[in-house]
Amino acid sequence: MRIKSASSTIPEVDMTPMIDVVFQLLAFFMMISNFEQSEADERVSLPKDQLAKPPENKRENSVVLNFGFERDKDGKVLDPNPYLFFGDEKFTVQSVANRLRQESQFYSTIGTDLADVTIEIRADQGVKTGMVQELIQLCQEEGIGFQRFALKATQKVE
Repeated sequence: MRIKSASSTIPEVDMTPMIDVVFQLLAFFMMISNFEQSEADERVSLPKDQLAKPPENKRENSVVLNFGFERDKDGKVLDPNPYLFFGDEKFTVQSVANRLRQESQFYSTIGTDLADVTIEIRADQGVKTGMVQELIQLCQEEGIGFQRFALKATQKVE
């Protein structure tokens, strides 16, 4: 009896499922990555300090206040008055009270004690210290009631 010899062909692997898995993993890692920099604002140039270091633990309940200047695309200050930036909105220290009340009411509504909420102030190095203190006092006023604060700076490396 004669046995037919099989012709040898190179098996091909279908890469479509592999590409699907790679895109699924990419989407997964993008969703769980740290979005710390999403709170950063290019209009705020943080001061550099020897003692500045990132927090040891991620704060659960925090409100980030970006306090800086209107700048052009080259980084030049357009307006000497500092503003608080919430996305596309900008406020002066005197006009931000209503926005802070909204944040305070949000945390009260979801049942979070305001003593557990940290206000993270990212103040530009050109903002006067007195204005930062004025902002802190505003946050502590009745009707707003935040009590915990953190100031951000860039670590100075020598």
